[in-house]
Amino acid sequence: MEIISRKHYADKVDSWIGKGNIIVLVGQRRVGKSFVLKDFIKRHEKEAEANIIFVDKEKRQFGFIKNHEDLGRYIEENFVEGKRNYILVDEVQDIDEWERTIISYHTEEQTDIIITGSNSKMLSGEISTKLSGRYIEIPVQSLSYTEFLTFHGLADSDDSLRTYLNYGGLPGLRVIGLEDDEQVWDYLRSVFNTVMLKDVIERHSIRNIPFLNNLVVFLSDTIGKQISATSISKFMKSEKIAVSTNIILDYTSYFTEAKLMDAVKRYDIHGKSLLESNRKIYFGDIGLRNLISGGDRESDIEKVIENVIYQHLLHMGYQVFIGDLRAGEIDFVCKKPNDVKYVQAAYLIDSDETRKREFGRLQEIKDNYQKYVISMTPLVVRRDYEGIQHIGLREFLVNGF
Repeated sequence: MEIISRKHYADKVDSWIGKGNIIVLVGQRRVGKSFVLKDFIKRHEKEAEANIIFVDKEKRQFGFIKNHEDLGRYIEENFVEGKRNYILVDEVQDIDEWERTIISYHTEEQTDIIITGSNSKMLSGEISTKLSGRYIEIPVQSLSYTEFLTFHGLADSDDSLRTYLNYGGLPGLRVIGLEDDEQVWDYLRSVFNTVMLKDVIERHSIRNIPFLNNLVVFLSDTIGKQISATSISKFMKSEKIAVSTNIILDYTSYFTEAKLMDAVKRYDIHGKSLLESNRKIYFGDIGLRNLISGGDRESDIEKVIENVIYQHLLHMGYQVFIGDLRAGEIDFVCKKPNDVKYVQAAYLIDSDETRKREFGRLQEIKDNYQKYVISMTPLVVRRDYEGIQHIGLREFLVNGF
């Protein structure tokens, strides 16, 4: 299958080559981590000094590599002194004590190591323990809107945006195609079921499957709302489902560990500090969220827009928080070193009341950082409204701020 380079990740990976860190690609299943590796091979294999050692544990030809000793022998047999050796291991968690061999080659001159692994057996906390600070973690997300256009050969248009907001950006949809609605949802369902089974149920030996399913549906319906374990527990009790807050906290953490969703912290804009209570949930891929939630997008378009904006802010390299103001809430506080931006997400700015609500909250922030409202208002052009930029969603997803 043709490998389409995702420049965003190609540049990130290349920027860490030669700097002495093991590169670890992390992310939800089926977001394209393996293809980032294959793209690296495609881009570097013709370099005169390159020697690429690639182990793909999903391929039967590498079935003989069962433990760190097998991996060490294979790398040693293919290692070439005097060249730049690139050691790439996909699905590294399928190799017992893999970290022993990876760390041993980490100190070799002219050697770079890139690995990926399933979230069910190689989560961020475990990587830190196994590699003891010798690594750099690169999160891989599902396709951004512009990547989605490239993968599917689409022009930027309202129709393309509508399709993206509905189906999301899992790269595997390129093989499935977007023409058959039933096949698209069948594919998304298979990915979701695999994540739930492998990365949540089997990993954590969960027995209360009915509640787990109820919880993930509840979370998909509450995008953009502050939630707590206590509020969820009260809601479940109203539905005749009794469950402890500890179970809710545990199950929600399993979803976030699997990268199915993020639990986003609140940020006190006045006090410039993080708040631990009442986080918001956003999904890693909006297509999976839509599958779980069901229904049509007209009824929950504001939630979808907010989720997509959140994911694109991460794609742009921002740390993202929920803004807490005495006068109300700011959807997103976006932070980079020496850079802060405030963002409100909206569907339509079609009345004075809506304009006052969305722009007014930003006006309550008494600092000089840039402020934005992003909406799907028809025919909106970038304009300044009393110091606040109004941007159309399509423009933002293509051109950023």
